[in-house]
Amino acid sequence: MASETKLAGNPPGEALLAKFAAIVGEKYAIREPTDMASYLTELRGLYTGIAAIVLRPGSTQEVSEILELANEAGTAIVPQGGNTGLVGGQIPFNGGDEVILSLSRLNRVRNIDPGSNTMTVDAGVVLEQARAAADEVDRLFPLSLPSEGSCQIGGNLSTNAGGAAVLAYGNARELVLGLEVVLADGRIWDGLRSLRKDNTGYDLKNLFIGAEGTLGIITGAVLKLFPKPEAKATGFAGLASVGNIGKLFDIARRIGGHSLTSFEFVPRIGIDYVLRHGDQIRDPLSQAHDWYALVELSGQDSGGGPAELIEAILGEALEAEIVDDAAIAASLGQADDFWRLRELLSEVQGHEGGSIKHDVSVPIAAIPEFIERASKTVTGMIEGARPVPFGHYGDGNIHYNVSQPVGADKEAFIARWDEVNAAVHAIVTEFNGSISAEHGIGRMKRDLLPGVKSEVELDLMRAIRRTLDPNAILNPGKVV
Repeated sequence: MASETKLAGNPPGEALLAKFAAIVGEKYAIREPTDMASYLTELRGLYTGIAAIVLRPGSTQEVSEILELANEAGTAIVPQGGNTGLVGGQIPFNGGDEVILSLSRLNRVRNIDPGSNTMTVDAGVVLEQARAAADEVDRLFPLSLPSEGSCQIGGNLSTNAGGAAVLAYGNARELVLGLEVVLADGRIWDGLRSLRKDNTGYDLKNLFIGAEGTLGIITGAVLKLFPKPEAKATGFAGLASVGNIGKLFDIARRIGGHSLTSFEFVPRIGIDYVLRHGDQIRDPLSQAHDWYALVELSGQDSGGGPAELIEAILGEALEAEIVDDAAIAASLGQADDFWRLRELLSEVQGHEGGSIKHDVSVPIAAIPEFIERASKTVTGMIEGARPVPFGHYGDGNIHYNVSQPVGADKEAFIARWDEVNAAVHAIVTEFNGSISAEHGIGRMKRDLLPGVKSEVELDLMRAIRRTLDPNAILNPGKVV
């Protein structure tokens, strides 16, 4: 994990803090340590910091005034959405001189246009709220994450979030038509255009998507909506090897075509964790299998299209002895049960002790070999280590997590995080993969970038950052 960074910003004195508080109002300027606590620690407790103040602006204009003042004073600003990020990008360092800027009060759905299949929202709109708003007008906003009840659109875009529907709809980047962004000097860029075609120069919005708040603060977005599927079909298959999962994916892609919405994979150890620690969970299949695939198809044909397709996919795979056993959800409730087995995986690993995480991607065809080599390497380094590789097979994104040996000392295991990361990332690099598929860089992977980015890439990134934030006030010490 990245080491602590000493920031170059100026610590805000009482007079400056009073000016910040005056912009948002005392009610929304949080200074008491106990009230700030929830803003200062990330979800897994890996990163905890200290802030001078937490500001909760209620409008884009207030964000603008905060940044203008911070830029003049040289005060560091840490943007924060729902605080669900997993690489520490939303957490201040320990110097106590940074200001957290929470976007949670910017939570309006500004406009929905079903005819144009667009929705304009504030950055602080919770993902679940955005999905519900789309559903009310018979549309789908397809971004789907386990944290959707608390993560916010601004954070999703700032980290270019992925999730289970990337196979069909793409990452967050592909779901945006326009942005509203406050720049480091307080200027507001109004790029809230809902055009599908606009070839008038640089595509500025893509600078800010995935930038983790280091180039500007997203305050609004025009999101793409889609026709709501009239029918879905969800299957859960047991397989003998991860190689067979690849063969099943080939069949699903060939038969399902554009109807194939999600294709997730889970090892048996992950299912055991969920059965052991989850509430009201049952094994969908009568016998245990080494690997599982969760396959979902959707479409507009309410006459049975997706159901017929998934039967054809699983039928062919069973006949070819690629799949050993399978179940097709007979109801929405049963489909939800299948998905809970997958979605609880991250949560339940904490009950098994320490867990060293990797969010990586490799070419789809390389997934079986990568998992085999990584598991052999990790278990060779730490006797009894328990690899738990799972994730989004259809887009090559593997959450290659490693649970501590049973009965081992948690702190001693976690102390080997960097060592294990280096070994796994070396294998990822051999496959020309990525050390961050969907979680971002933040603090955790900042020091790893020079090992996977060329000097040309790093120079370009630094030049863009210096141009947009010459005083280095926006999330300093993060990304690059």
